[in-house]
Amino acid sequence: MAKIKDGDNVKVHYTGKLNDGTVFDSSEGREPLAFTIGKGMMIPGFEKGVLGMDINEEKKITISPEEAYGEIREDMFAEVEKSQLPPNVKPEVGIELMSQTPDGQQLVVRVTEVNEKTIKIDANHQLAGKELTFDIKVVEIS
Repeated sequence: MAKIKDGDNVKVHYTGKLNDGTVFDSSEGREPLAFTIGKGMMIPGFEKGVLGMDINEEKKITISPEEAYGEIREDMFAEVEKSQLPPNVKPEVGIELMSQTPDGQQLVVRVTEVNEKTIKIDANHQLAGKELTFDIKVVEIS
C-alpha cells in the first residue's frame, strides 16, 4: 500500500481533544477532512502525524502548542475604548468580535474583560497554548 508522503492529497476522519478530554472538533457525521501534505493547509503537527500512514490506518497523535497554534502571546492582548465598537455591539466577557488589522486582515478576537469605558480583547487563537490530541483514520490517499 502507498504510505502518505509530501504532496499527497489526503482525506481523514478525526476527533480533536484537549488534555481534559474535551472534544474541540471532529469530522464525525461529516465528510472527511481533505488536504494536501506540504501545502501548509494544516497545523504542522497534524501533517507530521499523518506522514507515513496507510489507507484505513488509525492513529492517536499528541501535538505540542509549538506544532499547533503556538504559545499564548501577550502582545495579542489589547485594551480598546468602547467608543470604537459599533453602536449595536454590547460587549460581554467571552463573546467573539471581528476586528481588522492595519493591513486589512480580518481577525477574530475574544472579549476578556469589560470595564466602564474600555474592553480588553485577546487575539490569540482559542487553542493557543494548548496541547492537542487527535484520533485520526486515513480514508483516502491520492
